[in-house]
Amino acid sequence: MPMSYTQQLQRIVREYREAGEPWPARSITIADWAIQNGKWELGRSAVLRRCAEEISSAMREEYTTDHKGRRVRVKHPAPAEDGSSPLWDDMRTAPREHMVRSFAHRRHLVVTDCRQLQIDVEAFNEMRPNMSPIQMVFDFRDDLAEIEALERKARNRVKKKAVETAAPANE
Repeated sequence: MPMSYTQQLQRIVREYREAGEPWPARSITIADWAIQNGKWELGRSAVLRRCAEEISSAMREEYTTDHKGRRVRVKHPAPAEDGSSPLWDDMRTAPREHMVRSFAHRRHLVVTDCRQLQIDVEAFNEMRPNMSPIQMVFDFRDDLAEIEALERKARNRVKKKAVETAAPANE
């Protein structure tokens, strides 16, 4: 029966110890030994996945400032219709349908995060029945309005400062 990946890694640890290397050891020390001794290497598919994750992360971090001064994410993934990995597009040129799928998917992620938070809070409250329960509100309208007001205030401060800086000094 072939070994699982976890079993292969456990074998590397045994070989590390059998080689008389320092023990107890940090996992990074064992990893360094395993790589140097040809016991472990990242296969092409793992390298490909890692590169794709880093590219996705970089695309997720690409922003622009729109005509209203808002920080807007430029690249958006949408679930592929065939269920494969998401397709990325630039919202400035993407078809509407791509953006509909992307926004719906992001909303779904927010909802599932909220559901997990709800479960965690409920479980915590049940573990501590003699304490005042933690209350969690999942209506975000007030939060969004507050953030929007703060952003608007910050933009107005920047505009005011720009006007003051551009005004000629009185002599």
